[in-house]
Amino acid sequence: MSPFLAGVTWLIVFQCAGEAVVWASGAPVPGPVVGMGLLLAALALRGGRDADPAKPLGAAADGFARHLSLLFVPAGVGVMLHAGRLSDEGVALAAALAGSTALALAVAGLVFQAMVRRADRRDSGAGEMDRPE
Repeated sequence: MSPFLAGVTWLIVFQCAGEAVVWASGAPVPGPVVGMGLLLAALALRGGRDADPAKPLGAAADGFARHLSLLFVPAGVGVMLHAGRLSDEGVALAAALAGSTALALAVAGLVFQAMVRRADRRDSGAGEMDRPE
């Protein structure tokens, strides 16, 4: 079996497992999201990047990334299908898009600043401990 097909098989297995978990629990979370969480946990338990399924998953990810533009076709068709509704609610959608983008940038900036401060504290603390007395 090619590495790409093996990787796609891993993705489908974990997506199905996620769907089963959502179906059994009734959780209001999409099954593929739960499946990706399960895949992350499985890779972490098996050693992360050097784990056995990591290479086929990388091949599958590379294959999907090469054809990523095809994944936008359904979204484009949906936009054209609902063009009238988009024109009716365009102002509200634009406001929501601008607001959520600004909020996401602000949160990302605050998290980045906090991580830089944390790294600086860790580096300055390590330097003091390494000094000979």
